[in-house]
Amino acid sequence: MRKELVKSIEKIQDIDDNAVLLLGDIGVFGFRNSFNKHPNRTYNIGILEQSTISLAAGMATIGLIPFVHTIAPFLVERGLEQLKVDFGYQNLNGNFISVGASYDYAALGGTHHCAGDVAQLLTIPNMEIIIPGTSNEFNQLINQTYNNGSPTYFRLTEYENNFDNIVSFGKGNLIKSGSKATIICVGNLLNNVLEATENLDVTILYYTTINPFDSEILLSNFNEKIILVEPYYEGGLNYKINKTLKGFKYELINIGVPHKFLTNYGTKLEHDINLSLNADGIKKTIEECL
Repeated sequence: MRKELVKSIEKIQDIDDNAVLLLGDIGVFGFRNSFNKHPNRTYNIGILEQSTISLAAGMATIGLIPFVHTIAPFLVERGLEQLKVDFGYQNLNGNFISVGASYDYAALGGTHHCAGDVAQLLTIPNMEIIIPGTSNEFNQLINQTYNNGSPTYFRLTEYENNFDNIVSFGKGNLIKSGSKATIICVGNLLNNVLEATENLDVTILYYTTINPFDSEILLSNFNEKIILVEPYYEGGLNYKINKTLKGFKYELINIGVPHKFLTNYGTKLEHDINLSLNADGIKKTIEECL
């Protein structure tokens, strides 16, 4: 996804003279072509995430289109107040693109984990949240939204699904229909969910945009048992699901990153196994629910 990020933004800068890239000392070498081709619209601000977001807001007020890129905890958790006040409150156009997901950089420890970004950003009115499952899906979504007049967060990961879907901003995808349960799957966990449910009679709804939330597809495809599978702290979409299904009878089961610090060492995939977020772990949880 990081390679696609570089290509996508380079193409946008080539065709849109208002596109400005601001880096937080991350991806500087990767964007070397942007620095050479667009030196007046490509900047490495450094390890100044809060100031970078405020700078981006100033640019947005004069019609520029800022793209801010760094690792998730530095972008969201350090810059949360600026995202809220400078962009959310004023509903300014801006694009905030993180990497690292919940614990892609597991070896770097808790400072580089960020399973709480989605929950935090859902508290900011006007903040759009996009979680693509593949590089191609990211390319589709950023081209659809980068100049739509609102702040948009893109949550990228180094571990993507094996196949692409045609995705649209604000819309979910019906992947599979069944009668025993409706599984709502977010982003790059679709691979594991499909493997886990290969022989199960379930509906699978795939979401790459979680704010705004596509209520319509859920209303058309829900069963009384709903299983929500998310690649960040579990329960992030509970409020939106409950609001969508107000007045209906259903049970909601959560699968996601548990609300605890990950203090043991290991790779991202080892953490998945330990947290039962690999295909076998998800399958066991779903079968218990059914």
